[in-house]
Amino acid sequence: FAPAGKDYIVQEFGLQITGASASLRTSWQPLREAGASCRALLVSAAAQVWAVNESDILTSGGECRHKGSNRALTYGELASLAASQPLPSEVPLKAASEFRLIGKQNQRLDAKAKSFGQAHYGIDSEQEGLVYAVLSRAPSAGASLASVDASAAEAMPGVLKVVETPLGVGVIAETYWQARQAQSQLKLEWQDGPLKGLSTASVFAQYAQDLDQESGDTVRKEGDLDSANEQASAYWEAEYRAPYLAHATLEPQNCTAWIHEGRCDVWAPTQGPDIAKYVARRASGLAADDIHIHQTLLGGGFGRRLNQDYVSEAVELAKHIDRPVKLIWSREEDTQHDLYRPASLHRFRAALDSEGKAISWHHRIACPRVIDHYARDAAGALSPDWSPHGMVSFAAKMAPLISPDVSAIEGAEDVPYGFEHIRVEHVLSDPGVPITYWRAVGHSFNGFMVETFIDELAHQAGEDPLQYRLDLLKGHPRLRGVLEKAAQAAGWGSNPGEGRALGIAVHKSFHSYVAQVAEISLEGESIRVHRVVCAVDCGLAVNPDIVRAQMESGIIFGLTAALSGEIDFADGKVVQSNFHDYPLLRMNETPDIEVIITDSDEAPTGVGEPGLPPIAPAVGNAYFRLTGKRLRQLPLKPGSAA
Repeated sequence: FAPAGKDYIVQEFGLQITGASASLRTSWQPLREAGASCRALLVSAAAQVWAVNESDILTSGGECRHKGSNRALTYGELASLAASQPLPSEVPLKAASEFRLIGKQNQRLDAKAKSFGQAHYGIDSEQEGLVYAVLSRAPSAGASLASVDASAAEAMPGVLKVVETPLGVGVIAETYWQARQAQSQLKLEWQDGPLKGLSTASVFAQYAQDLDQESGDTVRKEGDLDSANEQASAYWEAEYRAPYLAHATLEPQNCTAWIHEGRCDVWAPTQGPDIAKYVARRASGLAADDIHIHQTLLGGGFGRRLNQDYVSEAVELAKHIDRPVKLIWSREEDTQHDLYRPASLHRFRAALDSEGKAISWHHRIACPRVIDHYARDAAGALSPDWSPHGMVSFAAKMAPLISPDVSAIEGAEDVPYGFEHIRVEHVLSDPGVPITYWRAVGHSFNGFMVETFIDELAHQAGEDPLQYRLDLLKGHPRLRGVLEKAAQAAGWGSNPGEGRALGIAVHKSFHSYVAQVAEISLEGESIRVHRVVCAVDCGLAVNPDIVRAQMESGIIFGLTAALSGEIDFADGKVVQSNFHDYPLLRMNETPDIEVIITDSDEAPTGVGEPGLPPIAPAVGNAYFRLTGKRLRQLPLKPGSAA
């Protein structure tokens, strides 16, 4: 797990975890070296068996073969002897010209199972004697249970137990439907928490007030902004806002836990099995060696399944019955009790010279930091300060990964455009809404802000948005490269047709470079995206089909957020509840997507998230070219145009 700007290797921290588009990027070199070392041991073993030189042995197809005699031994036959050979201190790695699989189109190993309904997700876990559970949680984060009357629920058919836990009130029943029906009969009263009275309007009012009154932390400073302001003939200013967002994984949160015979078994769709193990250990009170995590496929992660609240809940409930317990969140619970992508407010100001060209860049951000929602407890672990058993991590081992926290400023502090005077400031403003990592994290909103404002500056300068970017990216050949590829493939500069327009954006995140051109039109009061051309430079594409699929996925996920994603609050509670008011992009709304992968000899970089940040600004910039009106608020609703 490697946050932006850091190259931590999972093995260095002893963690099994996937996030920050880092799995391949951080494992590429260690896995190559491990494979080459294994090959060297097998060759050494074969040479010993045949009493020949190692240079006379070839390896392929699971065999070691002697050049002269054509004798062969399988890797399995050599495994025991190979394991006794001394591990080489250095091994030569295969040259790129010798790659048989790397860089080629290869079928996904999970494609067949997923296509034929054989894939095993967390919600598919079935054990003998399984019972089902649901949990009623506080209606707003931080609220506490005042009283409970479970008599009606306990009398219902199939109900085994009603349990009070530190996380809410659980119902355990023979079937999921029986548990849900009984849940509706619980009479619960809650004591208001710190979010009492909070609304979407109050969140942005707090952000605005803090931007007005606080100087914040300067996270980047180049040149002399005061001098630029003195030279200015005019200024261009803009304010942008991004909402809270839910993860909306298609598989809602779930976990099966079984405490028996002095051990705890957990079946969970998790991005961090080691985090799940620690959480289960805390909830059960058992030793680490007695916790057994059974990893399943995820029905969507997007950062949500780094948090292990659903694991803790299942283990807490499993302590009350000697049978495996499957906890399932409803879609409504998943929407209203998520940990959200933080909302943010941004103010930009650029000094313009007499020709309307920007000579400075000043970006101020108001929003919370993810790390501040994880308080260090007495054991040195990290857990959300509003939940006693939420995401828990690994004390000092984890600290270097998440400090300093750049979740609010990534994609803004490293703005690549070559202005002489740059200042980026972060004002820490936290309304208290529970937040966590969301696909592309800070890049998901800063990409929109930066790429929209640069488009505004191009317009003020009277220049083509593509050429304006290229001129300011002279020190960034890889960004320029994807911009030029996407623009050429999309037909930038040509007329896309009556009632249509093109918009462009480029962004670097997780060490990868992505440019996108969106072609849009208006259908009534809605934006229709017809086509997206995406160019990506992610170093060596180990499996181009995976890279292409991840770009398509990031674009679709990003379009969902760009066109309709919004979590609102009223009196401390989430307003949205299901896909009718938190809609996902449907198949008939999905544009044609063309992905261009840059040939590269550079080491592989991230692809899980970099496809997302450019899509919202590309669509918004296209809307401006079509209508002459600027959208500065997400989601992109024509009624909010400036």
